[in-house]
Amino acid sequence: MDKTPLANAVRPQSIDEVVGQRHLLAPGKPLRRIIESGEIRNMIFYGPSGVGKTTVAEIIAQNTGMKLHKLNGTSASTSDIKAVIGELDTLAAPNGILLYLDEIQYFNKKQQQTLLEHIEKGGITLIASTTENPYFYVYNAILSRSTVFEFKSVEPEELIPAIERAFKICENQRHEHYVFEPGVLRCIALSCGGDVRKALNAAELCILCAQINADGDKLITKQSAQELTQKSNMKFDRDGDDFYDALSAFQKSMRGSDPDAALHYLARLLEGGALPSACRRLMVCAAEDVGLAYPMIIPIVKAAVDTALMVGLPEARIPLADAVVLVCNSPKSNSAYLAYDAASEDIRSGKGNGYPRQLQNKHFDGEDNDNKGQFYQYPHDFENHWVKQQYLPDDIAHAKYYTYGANKNEQAAKDYWEKIKK
Repeated sequence: MDKTPLANAVRPQSIDEVVGQRHLLAPGKPLRRIIESGEIRNMIFYGPSGVGKTTVAEIIAQNTGMKLHKLNGTSASTSDIKAVIGELDTLAAPNGILLYLDEIQYFNKKQQQTLLEHIEKGGITLIASTTENPYFYVYNAILSRSTVFEFKSVEPEELIPAIERAFKICENQRHEHYVFEPGVLRCIALSCGGDVRKALNAAELCILCAQINADGDKLITKQSAQELTQKSNMKFDRDGDDFYDALSAFQKSMRGSDPDAALHYLARLLEGGALPSACRRLMVCAAEDVGLAYPMIIPIVKAAVDTALMVGLPEARIPLADAVVLVCNSPKSNSAYLAYDAASEDIRSGKGNGYPRQLQNKHFDGEDNDNKGQFYQYPHDFENHWVKQQYLPDDIAHAKYYTYGANKNEQAAKDYWEKIKK
């Protein structure tokens, strides 16, 4: 029996067979026009795993007269790079070399620099792929000589035809006939997080665990599809872009007061096992985005986080869901931390030297001081526990950092202090 993985057996052989990526590969789109021109330039394919980066690179390689070399950043060494360079200007590569470098983010700066001279001269044309943001992981000199194309997760509706095709290929290869319960194909497509490879692997596993029905056919059940794919869309790793995208979307949804979206991203994080990170973002959002509009939210959210960390998953979802909805529904104010940032900017620019005499923690004046004494006025000795005196250093004595937020709590404080300070 052919043991070739199903994902490789159904790998597209032409651009029209590629699943998804219509924004790049539909007729008239930029990458397709470049491929059809036959004049390939340095390119970096950026996107999640299993969405066609390697497939498109191989299709490009098939349509050029260049010698194709494949290297993987996780295993290739500097000597492997030098071996590729050694074939330049030889009969082995008369039209130059097309180097497909998978996972370029694992190449260090020196390894990437080894390629630079030959990329610049045109002897080597580079097609690199990465699941990480190339603007963080790829050497700037290579980045500036390449065009970045972003590949995206494949929509479920685009995945279904590929899954159908995979089952038909298996039927022919294994000489079997499959019967599907309603919704099986869509279940697989929805549960694989836009990853074509995962969807095809799930289809293959469904075949292997299928039972023979009374007619001698293999029955593919929805239950088995759900069991085999239930964790597939939790695809972020703790250092990957998708993980930080999930955290960012979680916090921005809370800041935007959208409880449905915030709970969605909370579920993605918790299902992916990212409980501590979700708790941290929740605490930050309570202080940063609700803040003084509802000051008591900080201890409330802290209590929910403490409870979640104490009980662990799956029960942690209960107090965290309460806290997330509370943050979403609360009035918002970022007045305090914006005021801090303004004060910090003055410090970084060299302003704010020394201290007003009345605030210093000393009472001795040297003989050079004609006006001896600290002159601090204790506010509690005055009406309403306030007295006007200078608190900021002399060079920024009139600086204003804090602006009251337009919410009930801060406006009440504003009214109170305006009456007293007049």
